[in-house]
Amino acid sequence: MWKLLAIGLAMWWIGAGVCESGKAAMTNIYDFTMRDIDGKAVSLAAFKGKVLLMVNVASKCGFTGQYAGLEKLYSTYTNRGFVVLGFPANDFLGQEPGTEAEIKSFCTLTYGVTFPMFAKISVKGKGIHPLYEYLTAKETNPKFGGAISWNFNKFLIGRDGAIVGRFGSRTKPDDKELVEAVEQALQAKD
Repeated sequence: MWKLLAIGLAMWWIGAGVCESGKAAMTNIYDFTMRDIDGKAVSLAAFKGKVLLMVNVASKCGFTGQYAGLEKLYSTYTNRGFVVLGFPANDFLGQEPGTEAEIKSFCTLTYGVTFPMFAKISVKGKGIHPLYEYLTAKETNPKFGGAISWNFNKFLIGRDGAIVGRFGSRTKPDDKELVEAVEQALQAKD
């Protein structure tokens, strides 16, 4: 029993991306394993070679309508290797209070979301998830680092796993700037 507990703890520690110092030990986004909205472990390495738009999302926010635009962007470019990844977060005025099941139901029924959604995480503050620590830290992301300002911040990841762009909450999924950045990333080689 203790051996199983130790193995489970070690797997969690590795999956959380934490080294002995307590800092994120990851060198790129493919090093992370996340829990999807259904509770299954998903290695982000499964998305190698694809262009990703990673978005912290919320169901009760003034920007929640962006789900429709994110789904449209995803369906427009998915056949070219583009994937939107949604990360629910309840960090801003409690705008994502639901369970994973409630979030999934809301996104599917209200906005027809088919892009991958993940379990609720924290994207800022003391409890920040190691993935978002990696995305926002100036040490690991000197060009686009900085704290998440609100729900629906967007990180564009190139086919090689490098962060190639960042867009704020007010940038809608169909804004020319974002669409052009997605198209440029899709044209780039690994």
